[in-house]
Amino acid sequence: MALVMCPLCTDEEDVDLVKRLPDGRKRVVCRRCDYTWEHGEPETAVPPAVTSSALLRQRFPKPEDVEREARVRAERLKDQFLSDVRTQPDPKVALYWAKYQEIFGAAGLAHADPVDLKAFANDPTGVYSGIMTEFNKAWNANPERGADRVQQVVEYLLRGPDPSLENRLTDLIRGKFSFSMPGFKEALLTKVLAVVYPERFLTIVTYDQKAIMAKSVYGLALPRPDSVNWTIGRLIVWSNDLLNELTGDGFVDRPHTGEFLWWAKDQPWDL
Repeated sequence: MALVMCPLCTDEEDVDLVKRLPDGRKRVVCRRCDYTWEHGEPETAVPPAVTSSALLRQRFPKPEDVEREARVRAERLKDQFLSDVRTQPDPKVALYWAKYQEIFGAAGLAHADPVDLKAFANDPTGVYSGIMTEFNKAWNANPERGADRVQQVVEYLLRGPDPSLENRLTDLIRGKFSFSMPGFKEALLTKVLAVVYPERFLTIVTYDQKAIMAKSVYGLALPRPDSVNWTIGRLIVWSNDLLNELTGDGFVDRPHTGEFLWWAKDQPWDL
């Protein structure tokens, strides 16, 4: 099949494709005179496409958006907290959470005691996740079914097939699955993350609470969930990571950081 005219003998009938080259050109041969050449121009390299999630995250508030005065004030509060208020986190929290890190582990969750699963939702050790009326009502209606649901919810949150934690959070908060547990939504899901990953997740269990911390401590306004086309899972994770960047080093773990933010939000601005 003719492709182009041979530049050597000008034949058009016996020019065949040999191979397509990685840069987009074609290596062709003229069967009449056996002349081989590369036809066409190299394609311009196309940069990897930026995912919609990455583009959205670029628009989420960043540490550099904090005004200098607010940053200086926050650093003074941090120094005061670490030197005078709470130099170390409550040791009882680490012990209690170690128990649930084992319970929620890949090997432990399927054999978890239902008593421990229900207690997790109601025990405020280390983090208060609110009044659990809806959760307790659903559990008490069918404790066996409640325990099974909690196991499935935690398993999906921590090890679900979707590689995106943000997506898994959103799925569970929206009640996408038949095993969704009433009352086991944003606050308890975030509490699970704080317990299992204390090196990353803060003991601030709702996005609204994180927005309050950002505004009260750093003067930084986070977008309202109903004002942006971002999933709740993204907002939860991104705001958590933002507050981690803003607070910086010096804390024992993220629960310790969370204690600082809860304390700092109530401090007056005229320090």
